[in-house]
Amino acid sequence: MPLVDIEVIEGVFTDTQKSDLIKKVTEAMVSVEGEAMRGVTWVRVKEVKSGDWAIGGQPLTTAAVRQMASGKAA
Repeated sequence: MPLVDIEVIEGVFTDTQKSDLIKKVTEAMVSVEGEAMRGVTWVRVKEVKSGDWAIGGQPLTTAAVRQMASGKAA
């Protein structure tokens, strides 16, 4: 009964993108564990408040992640 948690900064991904994450991660798990486990494969997307996640001691914000995703330097 696998449980996969995906943590992201709130406001970065749309509901559609989060749904796609859940579907694709589920498919990846089923490809390893077998189709019989699909019904007991859990995937959760947890959102962390902007600024409550840090890398190298520097808080990461929704705006900074969106800027990175756009290909522009932060």
